[in-house]
Parts: sequence; C-alpha cells; structure tokens
Amino acid sequence: MNSLRFFGKLLFIMDEVRKIIHVDMDAFYASVEVRDEPALRGLPVVVGGSPDSRGVVMAASYEARRFGIHSAMPSSRAARLCPQATFLPPNFKKYRAVSVQIREVFHRYTDLVEPLSLDEAYLDVTQNHLESPSATWIARDIKRVIFQETALTASAGVAPNKFLAKVASDEKKPDGLFVIPPEDVPGFLITLPLGKVPGIGRVTLQAFVDLGVSTCGELQALPLAQLTGQFGKRGEFFYRIARGIDERPVQAHREAKSLSIEDTFREDHDEKEWLLAKVAELAEGLEKRLRAAGVQGRTLTLKLRLADFRILTRSTTLAEHFDDAPTLKKLGSELFLHSGVVGQKFRLLGLGLSHLDKEEESHGNQLELPWAGEA
Repeated sequence: MNSLRFFGKLLFIMDEVRKIIHVDMDAFYASVEVRDEPALRGLPVVVGGSPDSRGVVMAASYEARRFGIHSAMPSSRAARLCPQATFLPPNFKKYRAVSVQIREVFHRYTDLVEPLSLDEAYLDVTQNHLESPSATWIARDIKRVIFQETALTASAGVAPNKFLAKVASDEKKPDGLFVIPPEDVPGFLITLPLGKVPGIGRVTLQAFVDLGVSTCGELQALPLAQLTGQFGKRGEFFYRIARGIDERPVQAHREAKSLSIEDTFREDHDEKEWLLAKVAELAEGLEKRLRAAGVQGRTLTLKLRLADFRILTRSTTLAEHFDDAPTLKKLGSELFLHSGVVGQKFRLLGLGLSHLDKEEESHGNQLELPWAGEA
C-alpha cells in the first residue's frame, strides 16, 4: 500500500480528525527581558550564566543566535562567539508570571491545554469555547491576543496530531504560523528531515545516516522488524512517526514526571570527598523540593557532567517510595562511588527522583526523568 493510500485509509476510519495547536513562545526568557528593557531591542541578548562562570545559556535572542549561540551552550563560549552580547541572569519569578498570563489566554479557547514548559503548550481545539471550525483562525487569534496582552510574539503550528503540530510550530519562527492540513500530511513527511523530528537526537540521527536514511519519506521504506531489531521499542515509535501517526491525547493535567536539582561548579573537581559532600548537599535540597511538592519517588538518578562536557547518568530503584535526605544521600553516594568515573574531573552533579507519587499513596506510575535521552 503506497503512502497516499495509507493516509487516505487512516483518515477515513477516524471519526473526527483532531485539530491540535502547538504554541511556542519565541526566545521566551530573552524576549521578556528585551520587552522590559527596550534599550536592548535589536541587540544580541543572552539569558543564563555569566561568561566568567561555569554557567550555560538558557535563552538567546534571535540577534544572538545569528552568531551561533544556542541553549545549553557554555556561557564562556557564547561570549567568545559574540563578545558584544549582553548577558543577563534569569528571573524565573518574572517568567512564571508571564507564563500564567499566556496560559490564561489559552484557556479562553479550550480546556484541553497541556503545558510542556513555561513557554510552550499543546491545545486541542477540535471542540472549543468559541465553537469555531477553524483551528488556523484560533491559532492566529491566540498569537494576536498574546502579543496584545504581553507584547511578546509566539509561533504556532496547526496539525491533526501533537507530533506534526510541534514540527509545524518550528517551521516559520519567529512569530510564525504554519498549518499542515490532513490532506497535506503525506507530502509534508516525504521531505521532512529526521533532524526535525522530536525524539530523534544526535546519536539516533547518526544511526539513521549510517543506514542511508535522512528523511521521514526514506524512513517509511524501512520495515518495522528492522527498526525494532535495531532500536528496540523505539523502533515502533519511528515507524509510526514516519507515517504521521501520533494518537497521544492532549492531557490537561500533566503529573510531574520527576523532581531534580543540580549544581554547576565554578571549577572542575576530582576530589572524591568534596564530591560526596556535594551529593549530600544536593540530597538536602532535593528533599525540600519533594516535601514542598508533597511527593515521594522510587528511582534516584545521579547526573554527572564531566570536564569534557560528557553527561552520564546512574540510577537505582527501590521497592518503596522515599523522599528523605538520608536515603537520598546514601543512594546518591553509592551511585557516585560505583559510577566507574571516580577520579575524573567533574563540572556538574545532579540528583533527580522519579516514579513519583503522592505521599499518602503507595502505588506509582512508570515515569521518565527529563534527563533520560541522548548525551
């Protein structure tokens, strides 16, 4: 069955094609800072750690991005790429307040809003408060209202599912609107580079390149058995995504998958006792966050960033939920001592607890740390 016939059959059997919008604020942190300090408009602005610190870039204005600056880049490197850039520390209290404003706008259109972070969310507008049949019109109006009320721009993608909507929102940044109607899905996917597919990171992308595959159209030619044989369970995800199949609903109430805390050091450290003391500090800080959230967890993950910027993780899972600093410290210390890299220099340590549940409950859902992925 060719792709066009496949999609025709898929859409025919659906009771109703969903109308999903993905809204992504443009360079959110940096844009908020520029909005509040007009003298910065048109200049390269970086939000994150100081260039003379061990910090990283958290957001960069589009003027800064032209110099090759991007999120997660060491601030020191960003300063070398663009010496004239203005570096500002993050102000999360302000960003959260603006995010609340933006989400309030979303809820004027639909109750099915799934926030992904402070600056992006999915909306299901198949049925909406305005009873509008046009998701494109709704997306355009959301952008207009956000700008009117916050003086910030957003990019939006409209499509029949979450995967395609997210890809679409990135097509015309900044201040863009891109629509993928159901009938255009097959043609759009044929040429879609795998590098634009959420969930395909650097390592997986190279694996596909080694197979001679660089687009979703080329990926469609690989049989499911070959994909699952090479990538395990993720192979089925790749098989479906290449065909534009994503049945995940927009979830209005997303439970936190994990809570974590980390510390980037001013200097690289290899002293075992010093690093173990840092694990203890992180355990105490994580306990406070867990208690404030009223949750416990079963899986503790230690995050280690080496001096060469490699990121490693080590995890352990207990049968019972826990949230106390002594247990966090004990398990974290054991993970560090058995990490296989003791004696090397580190620039960051972090602790995260997943398989979370409310304190009064004893059962948990299978959840993943946001760190889980490709380094």
